[in-house]
Amino acid sequence: MNQPSVSLQGLDGLHPIARETAQDMVYNQLRSSLICGGFDAGDVFKPAEVAGRMSVSSMPVREALARLVSERALESMPNRRVRVPLLDRTRMRGIFQARKLIEGELAACALDRITDEDIDALARLTDTYEAAQGETEIALANHAFHFTIYARADAQVLIPFAESLWMQAGPYIRTASRLVSAPLDTSATRCHHAIIAAARQRDAEAFVAALHADLSQPFDILERADAAIWGEDGHV
Repeated sequence: MNQPSVSLQGLDGLHPIARETAQDMVYNQLRSSLICGGFDAGDVFKPAEVAGRMSVSSMPVREALARLVSERALESMPNRRVRVPLLDRTRMRGIFQARKLIEGELAACALDRITDEDIDALARLTDTYEAAQGETEIALANHAFHFTIYARADAQVLIPFAESLWMQAGPYIRTASRLVSAPLDTSATRCHHAIIAAARQRDAEAFVAALHADLSQPFDILERADAAIWGEDGHV
């Protein structure tokens, strides 16, 4: 007896289920913390300690740390340890210049593709940023604001470079925030409003200039820091 045929049209609404490995989960958590400035320069990661803290085996931790080393967010040390790189004035300047080039290009490419709805979303993200409490919440809101812009650039090759630079900049931003009495987020809010205003006017020059001003704040603070902060060798 022939079985009745079964229609598979009902499967059209189903989507593939992502299979996130333990390495991916470890990597994503560490990456998010680095972007948010969750670690100080010089913090050392011992794979066994990280594995115990995250309730996973050491292997996915080592793989995730190796991935972050390859992205220059961390650096290798003897005895299988890795650490957040020490602050270095020359490296800091390189990170800032790279951010201006790459993120400025992303912003310039994005402006023609940004819709009025996107601009309204940026305004809401700025409200979220202003209302955020705590360093992590503020940093995540800031990241969402910037990458909402960059996603419109249609330049996917540049996005991983921007993400890597955000991880590398995290410890510098963390240090800068501790050197000033006025919170960095107050100045950043003004820059975000300037970015939004330029977007509404479709003023490309003002748009990129406001973005650069936003990126420069923590680096300017560190450039002005007392020589005692950096030391004679340019390190903190």
